Amino acid sequence: MTDKKAALDPGALHESLTLEQQQELLEKYDLESNQRNPQNFMKHIIYFGLLAFTLFQVYTAIFGQFPAQIQRTVHIGFALTFVFLLFPASRKLSKRTIPFYDYILAVIAIGVGSYWVINYDRLVQSLGQLQTMDFYIGILAVIIVLEGARRAVGLPITIIAGLFLLYAFYGPYMPDFMAHRGQSLDSIVNLMFFSTDGILGTPLAVSSTFIFAFLLFGAFLVKTGVGEYFNDLAISVAGKLVGGPAKVAIFSSALQGTISGSSVANVVTSGSYTIPMMKRLGYNKNFAGAVEASASTGGQLMPPIMGAAAFLMVEFIGRGVTYWDIAKAAAIPAILYFTGIWIMTHFEAKRLGLRGLKDEEMPDRSKVFKKIYLLIPIVLIIILMMSGVPVIHAALYGIISCIIVGFINPDVKFGLKEIIDGMVDGARSALAVAAATACAGIIVGVVVKTGLGLSLANSLVKLAGGSILLTLFFVMIASLILGMGAPTTANYVITSTIAAPAIIALLAPDVPASAAPLIVVLSAHFFVFYFGIIADITPPVALAAFAASGISGGDPIRTGVNSAKLAIAAFIIPYMIVFSPALLMIDVTIWQILWVVFTAVMGMIAIGVGIIGYWYRPVSWIERIVLLAAGLAMIYPESLSDTIGLIVFGIMFVIQYVTRNKENGSKVAIS
Repeated sequence: MTDKKAALDPGALHESLTLEQQQELLEKYDLESNQRNPQNFMKHIIYFGLLAFTLFQVYTAIFGQFPAQIQRTVHIGFALTFVFLLFPASRKLSKRTIPFYDYILAVIAIGVGSYWVINYDRLVQSLGQLQTMDFYIGILAVIIVLEGARRAVGLPITIIAGLFLLYAFYGPYMPDFMAHRGQSLDSIVNLMFFSTDGILGTPLAVSSTFIFAFLLFGAFLVKTGVGEYFNDLAISVAGKLVGGPAKVAIFSSALQGTISGSSVANVVTSGSYTIPMMKRLGYNKNFAGAVEASASTGGQLMPPIMGAAAFLMVEFIGRGVTYWDIAKAAAIPAILYFTGIWIMTHFEAKRLGLRGLKDEEMPDRSKVFKKIYLLIPIVLIIILMMSGVPVIHAALYGIISCIIVGFINPDVKFGLKEIIDGMVDGARSALAVAAATACAGIIVGVVVKTGLGLSLANSLVKLAGGSILLTLFFVMIASLILGMGAPTTANYVITSTIAAPAIIALLAPDVPASAAPLIVVLSAHFFVFYFGIIADITPPVALAAFAASGISGGDPIRTGVNSAKLAIAAFIIPYMIVFSPALLMIDVTIWQILWVVFTAVMGMIAIGVGIIGYWYRPVSWIERIVLLAAGLAMIYPESLSDTIGLIVFGIMFVIQYVTRNKENGSKVAIS
């Protein structure tokens, strides 16, 4: 793809990485994709086992769930069994053979997953009085959950969960502000596996219902050819604009988020196509990778189908909040996020004088728009959720519509085999999420049992001296650090139970957290949700940016820094949500929403110009500082600051427009 012929051939503009190259990148940067590929009879056993996993989930989605303990243990039993069969204990081990100890671990996972099924009546009636066998099964459950999460998600989350378990046991020896009376080993085991507050808690409950259903929906979208269609649609809409390929990347990555809840997977899927396009049209390789990384990470923020953490948010907030309420509240912040990236890529393209795609490089628009029916499943899900249909049923109807669309689409082979493959792929994609949520349940269980959440929230408020801005800053840093070592789901679980209460306590100081206004609770949860996601593009550990650099050939750290610059909106929007809840469209008028959005977009333009250093002409350092200040003033939700910011912005616009032919000042590149 880098040879001379390819560089000179316009047709090569649309080349993408091969499937083998994409898989190699995924395995390098996305632990969930680092799976074995057994070649013997186990390949067929695993295939049909994953199919059985999906059939169990579909059955309970249609006919109703089993009691919580049974539903969740069967779910995690299935998931851990295949985690041990598919995920090697180390990256260095063979991916074609399964060592004997993984068979043993898989058998243990089956035993743990069936224990509640076999002993349900006795365990329910025992009222927490454990027999010797119960105790040892509970110990095994904790161990295999920790090991399964380590393999499928990574070592950091296992370490964090392990530290929380130690904290539960050694509570009396902790510093005063964290001390508690301590829990016995029996009590910890009982909490972890024989109650619905630990491993079998809310995170795993969401994984075993909503998340699995939408991962299955995403797998079927891939089978119907929607993923490839997103690229064609993006090129048709944005390809001819200034710096077209970068805008194609932004548009297609926002759509790809519907299919995948993984930032790295989004990068590899759409970036293998868009990054080579950007490089060939003149974008710096670090900038090209950054555009894709920042846009792909935002896919988890884009309704109607956001990342798995959004489903967790529904359960953690409660109060009758539906997934549609979350998706609706996320709409304006997501639009602002992608608008910010779009603005900065636009000014970078103008600075470099980059063109859009030529007519011969564009797909046939008439053919692309004739296939708009491929978007029916997504439109259907939006309509169903708006109509109040339960989320899990909306996902099932979406899957059925995918099957229908698959049969209609002449560009893909679709039949019974593809349907079964889609069910297997859906189960495979759920393994890491199930392991992560089960491990996160350990953390939540300890927090609830020991009261750690309230203790840390109070300590955080004291550390910040009661300052809401300083508290938000501390929470942001904590969320980013956790996001570097834990998946979005686990990050959100931890921060929403520990950090979000601190924000709620400051925003609603005179009422208990359970009685705080819904808008306050939503603001706090969205704050930690955002920063948990953008950790994927925040150096020094920015996995989405590192994956993009693997495609672009750029420097990983520089790509990460550029990604953070392009996604500057993501670092500002959470603060806007807290200080201006109108963005969440709750209890506000349409005029309030329009004003907040207008000033925010103007602020994004000013900040974009300040960072890129180009508007109608190169922008001097003094002008950049003034524009950054004006942008922040417009983003801060206060009438006086909005007015001052707009006036300064207008003056700078006039100066830029009048002197647009004056080519002085230094050209500052993001490189």
